Amino acid sequence: MTNSAQCTANFVFRGGSKVYLGQAAHCATTGDTSQTNGCTSPSLPLGTQVQIAGASRPGVLVYSSWLAMQAARETDANACAHNDFALVELDASDLGRVNPSIPFWGGPSGLNTEGLRQGEAVATYGSSLGGGTGVVNAKQGTAQDDTDGGWNHTIVTSTPGIPGDSGSAVLDSAGRAVGVLSTLNLSGGGSNGAGDLSRELAYLRTHSSLRNVSLVTGTEHFRGSQALW
Repeated sequence: MTNSAQCTANFVFRGGSKVYLGQAAHCATTGDTSQTNGCTSPSLPLGTQVQIAGASRPGVLVYSSWLAMQAARETDANACAHNDFALVELDASDLGRVNPSIPFWGGPSGLNTEGLRQGEAVATYGSSLGGGTGVVNAKQGTAQDDTDGGWNHTIVTSTPGIPGDSGSAVLDSAGRAVGVLSTLNLSGGGSNGAGDLSRELAYLRTHSSLRNVSLVTGTEHFRGSQALW
């Protein structure tokens, strides 16, 4: 929970002795739902406390792609539309409570840097059904297309991600981390847009002091063929 916004964490990241949870930058917005351009939309500042289910102490917002793009005066329209990534630093007292494995699916097995093939299977989950209890809504789907210079992956699942699922992880058919759920498009048949994680991380390393941040792989094997409950 960032201020009053509930979102789903995606992956675990590490930089030196620091451990972070990824979330969507728009989870810290101070604007309305129509403001989705990260280069112009308002946001809470770095240093904002973030309440984390299962943690004993709040985390701290230490990176926001929206704030980074605004500071850099970014003009790439594709980045402005889809670079929607933030990092929340965990309190040192909570590091023993963290496991990088994705709920239900296992993984991630690594980072996808080449995008998705049309029709490729994807796996994702959200916490919109859990009401902050930690219950996740796991689902499978397919990749529709990659757009906007590879910044966006359009995915279709049996039920689309809804508010509360924002920021959740998207895995490719090999269990690699490929995206962060960002947008909802009910008029497109229940499709969601996922920002490309490899590009979001590259932007972070170029436009922040967190240059040594990297994805932590899961301790459980990816179970992409596992049946849903």
